[in-house]
Amino acid sequence: MGKRRRVAERRKTGPAVLGGMIAVVVGGAGLGAYALYGGGAAADDRASGHKTVKTGPPTAAEVHTVTTRFLTAWQKGRVSEAAAATDDPSAATSLLTGYTKDAHLKDVTLTAGTATGAKVPFSVKATVSYRDLSKPLAYGSALTVVRRASDGKPLVDWHASVVHPDLKDGDTLVTGASGTPPIKALDREGAELTTAAYPSLGTVLDGLREKFGKTAGGKAGVELRVVRGKASQTAKLSDKTLVELSQGTPGTVRTTLSPTLQAAAERQVGKRSRASVVVMRPSTGEILAVANSGHGFNTAFQGSLAPGSTMKIITSTMLFEKKLVTPGASHPCPKTYKLAGWTFHNDADSEIKKGSFKLSFGASCNNAFINFAPKLSDSDLTKEAQQVYGLGLDNWAIGVPTFDGSVPVQSGAQMGASLIGQGGVRMNPLNMASVSATVESGVFRQPYLVAPSVDHRSVAKAARRMSSKTQSQVKEVMQYTAAYGTAAKAMAGLGPDYGAKTGSAEVDSQKKPNGWLTAYRGDLAAAGVVEAGGHGGDTAGPIVAALLKLGG
Repeated sequence: MGKRRRVAERRKTGPAVLGGMIAVVVGGAGLGAYALYGGGAAADDRASGHKTVKTGPPTAAEVHTVTTRFLTAWQKGRVSEAAAATDDPSAATSLLTGYTKDAHLKDVTLTAGTATGAKVPFSVKATVSYRDLSKPLAYGSALTVVRRASDGKPLVDWHASVVHPDLKDGDTLVTGASGTPPIKALDREGAELTTAAYPSLGTVLDGLREKFGKTAGGKAGVELRVVRGKASQTAKLSDKTLVELSQGTPGTVRTTLSPTLQAAAERQVGKRSRASVVVMRPSTGEILAVANSGHGFNTAFQGSLAPGSTMKIITSTMLFEKKLVTPGASHPCPKTYKLAGWTFHNDADSEIKKGSFKLSFGASCNNAFINFAPKLSDSDLTKEAQQVYGLGLDNWAIGVPTFDGSVPVQSGAQMGASLIGQGGVRMNPLNMASVSATVESGVFRQPYLVAPSVDHRSVAKAARRMSSKTQSQVKEVMQYTAAYGTAAKAMAGLGPDYGAKTGSAEVDSQKKPNGWLTAYRGDLAAAGVVEAGGHGGDTAGPIVAALLKLGG
């Protein structure tokens, strides 16, 4: 049979394309299979003697060919062939080998969807089979075809997320006895906490299991789980269970969460997209509620965002301690201020020509803070955040992974920007709730979700507490803001034992700023952020205020 006829016959038996889907052909082994198409390599330019290297996005035909080759090989267990269709054969070989060997996945069926440019979604159906246990697994993923720079060859852009969307590069899939026994997390009143009742708590429950599972008295079950690699561990991501083949016996962990406040927090963040909030008790450090409108990442505990003008609480504490200003002192806020070659502006180019520092704090007028920069050393703000507010030490131990704030030492214009919560300063609602709690009580008490006595862990401590005079001054400006300033609308009716500060943090390539509000009322402190929401008083303000109202 001639070569031309053999090629024609191969094409005749290939998969049909129906409505953008590659039809699965059932092979003799009972598994869906894709027909292979010949790859298109760059042709030799015979006239010049040089190889032509294709550039630009892959063509639709190339995307289809590479996708088919990769998925067919993966489905049939031909790991080397599948890995060769990627731009990182070594990493692909390791993870695809583990897909069968370590994750114990068999009867794999892959179905490609309609490509959007070079990106191709596909569905995965498989069976998790471990000893005498088995369960079905189904999920969706996607791959992207790119052109290799060296020779223009189209290949799958390899990342672990191609194999499963919950995988980060360096993570693996493993089926077996769970790394840690399951836990039953309880609220402060002894009722079980579940994601059915509290959708925000998925990442929190994962973190509690990782931290306390081995010591809470439970027995491990069998499961398919994501085991985090070094990069994910550095990012403080927890292992994640995907399929539970057999249940273990859970141990019990009691948390500090209030069922009333947690339920209310879930309702409040559900009213806005990309919203997060934390409520805590200043007198103890107990965390009473944590909620995020997005459930895939715990922004409330692990976010790293510029806090905007809520940072002015820490800046003001420093200024009061250094006796550079008092709340009632006359202190103008110019429309613009130049520092180290930068020109700083106030919101809407506002200015306060004659007024007190308290007025500038309540109006959140930026240049009333930045114009102190020449009187400060580069490390002053960093020391204040660490020594008084316990921030940026990276040693909080609340019971689950957290980001503990960052106030790096900076100079020049960047130092000036840090004074108003921009530049390199990064926080999350947990950090900013702790800031308000520290103001209310006068001393930093590290927040915690599980009592330190449960596992005898050490909690973070600040080097010093603010003086009673400084505390009184900071409360004065925060009370003024809550009563008459940018937080007045949100905090209406909550006084007089209260204080607040709003923030609007600018983010590059984002039309609206992130809206922040942190506040205290009696023995409650809270902070919230609505990413890309706009002004904090209008966005995060109602969320925080609604929760503080429940404190009585």
